[in-house]
Amino acid sequence: MTALTLLAATLAACGTADKLAQVGQQPHLNAIQDPRTTPGYRPVQMPMPEPQSAHYSPNSLWRSGNRAFFEDQRAKQIGDILTVVVTISDSAQFDNQTDRSRSDSTSAGAGGALGTALDIIGLPAGVSASDLASIDSSSAFSGSGSVDREEKLETTIAAVVLQVLPNGNMVIEGRQEVRVNNEVRELVVAGVVRPEDITSENTIASEKIAEARIGYGGRGQLTDVQQPRYGSQVLDIMLPF
Repeated sequence: MTALTLLAATLAACGTADKLAQVGQQPHLNAIQDPRTTPGYRPVQMPMPEPQSAHYSPNSLWRSGNRAFFEDQRAKQIGDILTVVVTISDSAQFDNQTDRSRSDSTSAGAGGALGTALDIIGLPAGVSASDLASIDSSSAFSGSGSVDREEKLETTIAAVVLQVLPNGNMVIEGRQEVRVNNEVRELVVAGVVRPEDITSENTIASEKIAEARIGYGGRGQLTDVQQPRYGSQVLDIMLPF
């Protein structure tokens, strides 16, 4: 517990020192770099069909495996750029309620010769052999929950092709940073797309991206004041109640 507290305090102190060094300055923009060189990046591996060797028919311009007869300028190889049209309009509303109750009653006694013998031997006052024991139990549970959520995001971002998978699908990733005064807005889009889903304008809709990862947030003074202080965050993590 003490070690965790010291570690959290050390990390908080480092973060505080960095923020103090940037007082009066605008938040910096990240340098443009190859996403594959960022820490934690791993190439995407997905199930692929068996590769098929291409063959040409005599006196034919068509080659097996071709997706189109004429060449176009849509993204198709590593380093190409395409525009992602991000449109997110989700709403969800749930209202659940559960009620449960149970009761149980059990009694035991002795009659006949055994009951008579017990009465003769002598039982405590007020106790009869026909009613030696009784057990009553009951339990009740009531729970309710509701979810009411609505999200909407519409924007566009240019993404770069990072990989071309063996079946022709492409792994893309795009990052966008916009600084306004002392706040930087960040938009990140990544996923796997099919060449067939790319329009003639070299755009693709976000709902057609498989394994989509879309992040929209920011950093700067406004973001800092919208978050609890690091002391409160540490207590929320460590306190068990």
